[in-house]
Amino acid sequence: MLILLPPSESKAVRDRGAHLRWERLSAPELTDARRAVATALAGASARIDAPFVLGVSVNLAAEIERNTRLESSPTLSARDLYTGVLYDALDLATLDVSASRRASSRLRVVSALYGAVRMTDRVAPYRLSMGVNLPGIGPLSAYWRPHLAPVLQAAAGRGLVVDCRSSTYAAAWSPDGARAERWVQVRVPGATHMAKHTRGLVSRTLCQEASAPRRPEELVELLEPHHQVRLAPRERPGRPWVLDVTP
Repeated sequence: MLILLPPSESKAVRDRGAHLRWERLSAPELTDARRAVATALAGASARIDAPFVLGVSVNLAAEIERNTRLESSPTLSARDLYTGVLYDALDLATLDVSASRRASSRLRVVSALYGAVRMTDRVAPYRLSMGVNLPGIGPLSAYWRPHLAPVLQAAAGRGLVVDCRSSTYAAAWSPDGARAERWVQVRVPGATHMAKHTRGLVSRTLCQEASAPRRPEELVELLEPHHQVRLAPRERPGRPWVLDVTP
């Protein structure tokens, strides 16, 4: 089972620690693509119009400046880097040893800078959204699509893909062919805050459960004791099943 998460806008930082080692990140086949985005991001972040280019507030000058020194910044594991509503609900730090091991295996964060990372990857804090048209790279979702396809297809194997990403990050990769039949998008009605919180709780439950369902119907059976869920059929071939989760 592969659980896809969006990154958070908010990220933790540290004053000291090991620097970024590209070759030590999971999915080393993404190294060249990651380096290319990092170089383009550093250049864009050094521009006087960087907030406009990156689509962020001028008040985020410190975060923009950090983009220019990614390789010399202290790193954190992805499980510590990403913060905010979804990751507070996921609460990886309180999982037991077995659930923590499953989180490392099942979870992937789809990132505009790093492509996709495991929770154990040590990465530098950054500010970049998948919706950005990055000078020298272009629209990031289109850039990452061919790079992420083989990586995430291999990670999914013959299991379910449980998709908790926002639409911006979902644009960077969609399961195709037979994999689309095992693609389940988690949908939560209501405010964005509650949707993020609920997706975090669902992801946590899937890390706590030892079984790994292979069919959407089995996913429903696994989650029903913990959440109020309903499985909606696919709109058409190639589209995901939709799992409605009531907060």
